[in-house]
Amino acid sequence: MTKEIDFIQPLTDTTQQKQHIVLRFFAHFFSVVFHPLFIPFYVVAFLVYYHPSYFSGFSYYTKVKLLLTTALNTVFFPAFAILVMKGLGFVKSIFLRTQQDRIGPYLSSMIFYFWAARVFFKFQPELTPVLAIFMTGVFLTTAAALIANIFFKISMHAIGCGGMIGIFIIIMFSNTMLMTWPLCIALLITGLVCTSRLIVSDHTEKDIYLGLAVGLICQFAAGIVLI
Repeated sequence: MTKEIDFIQPLTDTTQQKQHIVLRFFAHFFSVVFHPLFIPFYVVAFLVYYHPSYFSGFSYYTKVKLLLTTALNTVFFPAFAILVMKGLGFVKSIFLRTQQDRIGPYLSSMIFYFWAARVFFKFQPELTPVLAIFMTGVFLTTAAALIANIFFKISMHAIGCGGMIGIFIIIMFSNTMLMTWPLCIALLITGLVCTSRLIVSDHTEKDIYLGLAVGLICQFAAGIVLI
């Protein structure tokens, strides 16, 4: 009986270790795919290709140009700024694991988000005001995250997911599209991403929940001011 128990125990430990590796793999996967830099691009792409009225009548070229401009200002330029800061020694890691490392990227991202919100989207009357509302919310969220970063390491992933849910709720109340399934998918993504951050990062539940709250509140604030 003792020998049988000794045989089962190592087998159980190995199985648990494999499950742990698989769990961490998917946690890293969701953390990368739904990185906060990508969330604004995903939201704009959803509005461009799936909203029934915001971009009806727009040519294929115009839609691609809009997406490329969004990608430049919300993905490429902020990521490039982080790489430059890493090369100059302003940040220790491109993964921004410390509060000090996040100060410079927050400041640089605010510049790009402000330009997209108040220059590119705002002064093109043919574009829906929702784009300016959303990017203004992203700008406000980044500013709030910079302030919160003084006191604790708020989760940027949770902030991005909170902003995504916030703009979907704003669109839902505008009655321009049935948002049942997009909002359900956004909530599912938020659950997966936030759980992943608890598994593979040093964030606490406080960092996650406050990040979601900040993202939601800033989007609602932008919506109230600009609608």
